[in-house]
Amino acid sequence: MSGRLRLRRPPYGGRWEFARVSPVILTVLVAGLAFSTPREIAISRLLPAAPALAAAMWPVIPTILLGTFCLLVMIGLSFVYSDLGTQYTAAAIVAVTLAAAYASHVRLQREEILLQVRLVADAAQRVLLRPLPRRIENVEIESLYLAAQEQARIGGDFYEAAATPYGVRLLIGDVRGKGLSAVGAASAVISCFREAAHDEPDLTGIIHRLETSIARHSAAFPGQDLPERFATALIAEIPPDGGHVRLLNCGHPPPLLVHRGKMSVLEPTAPSPPLNLAALIGDHYYVDTVAFTPGDHLLLYTDGVSETRDRSGEFFPLPDWMEQQCPEPPRELLDRLHRDLLHYSGGRLEDDIAALAVRYPNAQACEYEYPAQA
Repeated sequence: MSGRLRLRRPPYGGRWEFARVSPVILTVLVAGLAFSTPREIAISRLLPAAPALAAAMWPVIPTILLGTFCLLVMIGLSFVYSDLGTQYTAAAIVAVTLAAAYASHVRLQREEILLQVRLVADAAQRVLLRPLPRRIENVEIESLYLAAQEQARIGGDFYEAAATPYGVRLLIGDVRGKGLSAVGAASAVISCFREAAHDEPDLTGIIHRLETSIARHSAAFPGQDLPERFATALIAEIPPDGGHVRLLNCGHPPPLLVHRGKMSVLEPTAPSPPLNLAALIGDHYYVDTVAFTPGDHLLLYTDGVSETRDRSGEFFPLPDWMEQQCPEPPRELLDRLHRDLLHYSGGRLEDDIAALAVRYPNAQACEYEYPAQA
């Protein structure tokens, strides 16, 4: 399945496993010190901390069992040190264990609710950014989505592709704003595109439909971020007979094209207004046409890619990066982009990222050599 949603996952690994056994380690450490140190130090008073720590990561029954073990340890200490104040520490262990068991129960209930919410969010994500087929007509297409936040599922970046009577049509964009309002605006744009791409004979007709859709959505669901609720968008059309690609860029980052081994940045010849801003700056839209032949690659992306920063604040050099890539299938290109973005940013992305890689298949594409960058 193509168009996979990709979420960054920090390398917890061994650290998480260590955290899960830390209550046992704490219990053994305190018990060992309590039996081996003088009575005046009273290390045994730290035993209630073990079930309290277990409540943060263990189920109810193991938490109670650990508290019971701590209580038995305290009783055993009473045979060694008769004046240790066993009854007070034992009462503390019992009270903390009961409180920890209840806290563990509440935590598990909330985790179950969170799991259900995440499942719903995953389903909504697949509706909003549904997986794309690996090939539409004679064009190979792959997609990538990276959430800026580790637990994020849905954002304001969007993309779509459709096989229409007018050729393969692609959409990529970014809703300005945050939260559910941005998600709703993105959903309105995508839903409109899925219909308009099949109905409208030219790209300007699609843009007019998208402009109307996002304007209606903004009017129906006003919010505090309404002045920011506009969207950049880029529509690309590859006709059935191929040979070229038409682009209509509404304030979106320019796509990158590798044509016959040479990379170029496809800046629009004239600016077109972002969606939901036509009433302010005019509704004049301009379509550019560039050559797109077998063996060529096209990369569409949101500004989260080009504006990824390293620790010194420098932007990711996307054009230079693209020029250095050996011709390869779209999936491998996006996988490498994924890895390099995370490496460049130190694993901390500040914005959502969406990208589409498009290629005309060509068995001899690997004969092209790209110039190396210094």
